Amino acid sequence: MSSYTPKNILITGAAGFIASHVANRLIRTYPHYKIVVLDKLDYCSNLKNLNPSKNSPSFKFVKGDIASADLVNHLLITEGIDTIMHFAAQTHVDNSFGNSFEFTKNNIYGTHVLLEACKVTGQIRRFIHVSTDEVYGETDEDALVGNHEASQLLPTNPYSATKAGAEMLVMAYGRSYGLPVITTRGNNVYGPNQFPEKLIPKFILLAMRGKVLPIHGDGSNVRSYLYCEDVAEAFEVILHKGEVGHVYNIGTKKERRVNDVARDVCKLFGMDPEASIKFVENRPFNDQRYFLDDEKLKKLGWSERTTWEEGLKKTMEWYTQNPEWWGDVSGALLPHPRMLMMPGGRHFDGSDEISSAATASDKPSQTHMVVPSTRSSTSAPQKPSLKFLIYGKTGWIGGLLGKLCEKQVIAYEYGKGRLEDRASLLQDVVSVKPTHVFNSAGVTGRPNVDWCESHKAETIRANVAGTLTLADVCREHGLLMMNFATGCIFEYDEKHPEGSGVGFKEEDTPNFTGSFYSKTKAMVEELLKEFDNVCTLRVRMPISSDLNNPRNFITKISRYNKVVNIPNSMTVLDELLPISIEMAKRNLKGIWNFTNPGVVSHNEILEMYRDYINPDFKWANFTLEEQAKVIVAPRSNNEMDASKLKKEFPELLSIKESLIKYAFEPNKKT
Repeated sequence: MSSYTPKNILITGAAGFIASHVANRLIRTYPHYKIVVLDKLDYCSNLKNLNPSKNSPSFKFVKGDIASADLVNHLLITEGIDTIMHFAAQTHVDNSFGNSFEFTKNNIYGTHVLLEACKVTGQIRRFIHVSTDEVYGETDEDALVGNHEASQLLPTNPYSATKAGAEMLVMAYGRSYGLPVITTRGNNVYGPNQFPEKLIPKFILLAMRGKVLPIHGDGSNVRSYLYCEDVAEAFEVILHKGEVGHVYNIGTKKERRVNDVARDVCKLFGMDPEASIKFVENRPFNDQRYFLDDEKLKKLGWSERTTWEEGLKKTMEWYTQNPEWWGDVSGALLPHPRMLMMPGGRHFDGSDEISSAATASDKPSQTHMVVPSTRSSTSAPQKPSLKFLIYGKTGWIGGLLGKLCEKQVIAYEYGKGRLEDRASLLQDVVSVKPTHVFNSAGVTGRPNVDWCESHKAETIRANVAGTLTLADVCREHGLLMMNFATGCIFEYDEKHPEGSGVGFKEEDTPNFTGSFYSKTKAMVEELLKEFDNVCTLRVRMPISSDLNNPRNFITKISRYNKVVNIPNSMTVLDELLPISIEMAKRNLKGIWNFTNPGVVSHNEILEMYRDYINPDFKWANFTLEEQAKVIVAPRSNNEMDASKLKKEFPELLSIKESLIKYAFEPNKKT
């Protein structure tokens, strides 16, 4: 049996669950080892997990992403790294069904970056790659022997597929470049510090709150569970005694059905399982059983020490003593959380399930905390804390959004970075730690869109490159971006004739290319369809109650010598901007025609202006042909179909009703 002694170890993802226990154990047991932790602090990471190690002179924490080749190479060289224990990964199967590309990026590309850095620096003596039992796929229910290390890999979900793909890269670098690699494949792990998207901490926290325990399907699925300290010891053994080029299963033959886990948690909390367990819709594919052959690791001297009963009790005690360790995790406790991953905080998309699953039907809506004692305590329900990062501080919409946040007591900060400067956007996201990003920045022209015709590079840089950069930064950090776009990408045509009441829908292809501004907005809207974290709001001819604002459409046309008279869809900001905040709270995505239902013409608006504001006001009309002689670029005229928005917000007023209520009545002088 070989023996290996490391000096300087890089542990990726060690602010997460399993790796933090490994890092703390190594610091505690081998204080002469230097431990460098690299973690980007994603939603399931927490620096508090490393509290036992933070004061050690042998410990160093670096915040960063394994996908950054420059950072990884720099760390390997400057820290003299000779050993890598690679834990960093996206691991939650439910999330992989809805955000699989993020798993490919983290689990495969991130691993590839690490391997390439090892090849380039040529100084690594051990590369321990942490994989999962799920790469084997489903085990037959009647199998008596578990999957051994040479078994075929047959992953069945996006998460396990990316882990299997990463394993292939590790194996290839071992064979092609002689990299000293070791791979581990482990059963489910549980214990203190685990983010409650996983089954056991989720059940415990739900039980503490007096809520039902949701079980996917019929609960007959079988899993094997290992206590975290036993797993940390397994990695200690593999680090020092593992053979290069080998794979080691970290497992247990003690299996439990999900039903049994739920019943054991109910028993700990003195709850009636019949009343406290609820069966919910299953995952798209839910493997029935994972079963490992762990004899190879046992030959190195490792064995499971903690019984299920002892480990579950320790875990329950830790969560009852540290109920706020992860902050607000109400979204993670849903049966099917659809999480947007982000560092420094967490945000969930799953509000449709709260009433049916997160709260027991026979319980009051007030949060009820249950601990294993004869006493119980109650507390007020916790609302998810919101924090908005807003771009466009000096713009009209951006300024109004800030005022709305103050009125609604929502924390917010304006972005300091420029949209086209990715590094500055990253700095904003990391420092502000928002739950949502609002983008109202961009170029519309000075004083109007004609400016864009002679400043095309600047327009592309802001409206296309900048918006896409912000969307990508938000996607990387699991943030929903509320993007204020424009509806000036359509014009009346044969299928949507003026006065017909047939408006352009969200799925219609833009048909107006008269101005370069509109071209860029249509271009970026099409590209943003590839981002699943963006809510595009098509604003048109915005109007507000502030008639002194020169950007207000009412103010604009009331100062023109002549106006065309064409019906158009328009956006009353006083009514619709609060709706944009509500849309963010509901995590709505995709494209939305962000206008009031119906159309109103220039003359109709000016007639209201005369009737409410200035009875002596007069104006004159001219034709589109006459207008074309005094402007550089044509203007868009169209009707937008707002039925999608009206269905989501039935109280939304028609454009004429909204104009009277929000713009003219508050300013009435006649």
